[in-house]
Amino acid sequence: MPSLYTRFVSGALFPLHERLKHHNSVALRQQMERSQWLKPAELGALQLQRLNALLSEVGQHVPYYRELFAREGIAAGSFKSLSELQRLPFLTKAVIRANTEGIKSERAQGLARFNTGGSSGEPLIFFIGKQRVSHDVAAKWRATRWWDVDIGDPEMVVWGSPIELGAQDRIKAIRDKLLRTELLPAFEMSEAKLDSFVAAIRRKRPRMLFGYPSALSHIAKHARAKGQRMDDLGIKVAFVTSERLYDEQRALISEVFGCPVANGYGGRDAGFIAHQCPSGGMHLTAEDVIVELIDKDGRLVAPGEAGEIVVTHLATSDFPFIRYRTGDVAVMDTASCPCGRGLPMLKEIQGRSTDFVITLDGTVMHGLALIYILRDLPGLASFKVVQHSRERCEVLLVPEPAFDSSAPARIVAGFKKRLGEGVQVDVNLVDAIAPEKSGKFRYIISHAV
Repeated sequence: MPSLYTRFVSGALFPLHERLKHHNSVALRQQMERSQWLKPAELGALQLQRLNALLSEVGQHVPYYRELFAREGIAAGSFKSLSELQRLPFLTKAVIRANTEGIKSERAQGLARFNTGGSSGEPLIFFIGKQRVSHDVAAKWRATRWWDVDIGDPEMVVWGSPIELGAQDRIKAIRDKLLRTELLPAFEMSEAKLDSFVAAIRRKRPRMLFGYPSALSHIAKHARAKGQRMDDLGIKVAFVTSERLYDEQRALISEVFGCPVANGYGGRDAGFIAHQCPSGGMHLTAEDVIVELIDKDGRLVAPGEAGEIVVTHLATSDFPFIRYRTGDVAVMDTASCPCGRGLPMLKEIQGRSTDFVITLDGTVMHGLALIYILRDLPGLASFKVVQHSRERCEVLLVPEPAFDSSAPARIVAGFKKRLGEGVQVDVNLVDAIAPEKSGKFRYIISHAV
């Protein structure tokens, strides 16, 4: 039974917050809580209807797609089946970088600028409108409620945060206090920091945890090593995302915190793609996203086979993500979930892995602390960071024509600020970055001990 304050936040305060931001996430969440029980054929019909509406809109008001449809002879908004989506070319990070202005809708207002590329190693700048934000908030909110927790329940978030906070961050801090959400910065994992994290979690006694699986498992391992119980706090669930969740991480987090672990998959670029329900199913947000799995030649894989995830987000008419190649690999689940929801499922997600690095003084730091320095640099096609030891770090960059020649010096300064002034940082420009022997890409590799 949710507390009186939780009911106030979920039913009044947060809806007011969303209305003030011109989001319609409350109504969308209510719709999603009904549509999740639709049968697969009904969901497919809903997807087709929304796909045609999206293509009709972008075909009229997005220059890139208006020209594409005219060139390919595609009558936007007239598809008879979802399979016709394969007539459209893939959208890649390189295509977006080359056509950023052309992908913006002529009708878009108040677009927010974002960047990503942490786990993919390919920096990307893109834009999101209020429609897309509303849908992502609604999808995450629905998945949260699957676990008998809600907005307003005490929450501890272990996440990356900037070193310096601006005015907007301070406003966000006030909002988080009202919503009973508290942030623990995941970039630094020194002994003292880990002690303070354990103490903060015990003090707050959150109903839910949220964070990187690597960070939560690191805190859990520390608490166990210190003999500190964490399974007596009443934590209902630990939500993890942004990295691949390994079995040993799930087991450790669940054992130490005394709660189930709910995996989530998505990204700022591709959207809120899938989330695990209490019955174990990794359900796609099928009302908002169409997911295709393709092989190396761009062809759809057979059911049960691994393929690269390609996403069409149906709420992105302001800056469309249509057949967007994520670079992640997954397997579709052909079974039905015991929960009874008609939402399709992913069986296995094989992508996404970001490592920790170790500073000169031995502090364990999340790899995203270094990635954030790189991912917003203009003219950078891809990158890789190899920490050979605490004393030496190598940065491989694949530059594009617009690459700023002064960037390497800024990278060195930024890395030294985080790793230690005594660290040698070698920045090397290369033509290409090869994958690992396994064929997978890793963009933060640390050999430091």
